[in-house]
Amino acid sequence: MRLLLISDTHLPRRARELPAEVLTEAEAADAVVHAGDWVDTATLDLLEERCRRLVGVYGNNDGPGLRARLPEVAYADLGGLRFGVVHETGPAQGREARCAARFPDLDVLVFGHSHIPWDSTAPTGLRLLNPGSPTDRRRQPYCTYMTASVADGALADVVLHRLPRR
Repeated sequence: MRLLLISDTHLPRRARELPAEVLTEAEAADAVVHAGDWVDTATLDLLEERCRRLVGVYGNNDGPGLRARLPEVAYADLGGLRFGVVHETGPAQGREARCAARFPDLDVLVFGHSHIPWDSTAPTGLRLLNPGSPTDRRRQPYCTYMTASVADGALADVVLHRLPRR
């Protein structure tokens, strides 16, 4: 199973559209995970039309239209792994322990908010992934997204992709 992980698209405020590379990945993926801060419903509509399966949540910048269609926390079985998606996880310090306590039944937690890519594993085995943002790099050198695969109940091939500067 091929996955695309994105977050913090902030359309159309930070960019006019999703990068073509991200749309190509969305169409090729078995599932797309979006960890919130869409900002516009058009991006949600676009991904719902173009991808096979979408697992998404709303973020702190998402208004009533998105909050009516998306949960604050989403759960999905993807390739035999228990995934959770949430926008905010709090400060970096103590994140692994905090998330492991809050989500004890998950294998993977995808989150956003900071626009800072993150890949770590809690002592409990919970994998925490933040794909950064494909449209708003903030203080990062590049806009980013992640791809991964799930095979035989194991997460593999987690890759952070850097997008060309606009």
